[in-house]
Amino acid sequence: MESDEASGQLRGWFSGRLPEDWFTGAPEIVLDREEITVIGALADPVTAEGAQEAERAAAVDGLIRRFREETRERRIEIAREVEHRFRKKVSWGVSCGGETVMFTTLSVPVMTRLRQPERQVLDTLVAAGVARSRSDALAWCVRLVGKHTDSWLAELRDALQHVDRVRAAGPDVDS
Repeated sequence: MESDEASGQLRGWFSGRLPEDWFTGAPEIVLDREEITVIGALADPVTAEGAQEAERAAAVDGLIRRFREETRERRIEIAREVEHRFRKKVSWGVSCGGETVMFTTLSVPVMTRLRQPERQVLDTLVAAGVARSRSDALAWCVRLVGKHTDSWLAELRDALQHVDRVRAAGPDVDS
């Protein structure tokens, strides 16, 4: 979990650096050990009154694709600046019409040791065709847990931020 100060610095930096006409408000900035994710909200596209869901979905898709293409060079330029300044990779995405689309994401390997019953869970998912490999099965499990425990994880993240604030307010100890 990264500090509130680092997150605040990033939000401020992006507020000053991103073109004002890209998003309808301040982008969501998510920071972890390896990656900075920037997700900006686009204005919903204008469609004909009474347009069916398929037309609306196609308009959202077209708007997202246009934004991606038209901003590619600037996003690359900004990402290079961020990577140089903050030493982290940048991933980009947008939300529009109730949908979030990521343009780039970082995939980071994570090692873990599992006992036989846990490996059997992964092997069952592979055998059933839910996942192609143990690695994919583990990623699937993590996504499933994250999806079904959003409120619990949010509460845990809040508690960790509180611990970070308390630590920061404590005395400086020179080693």
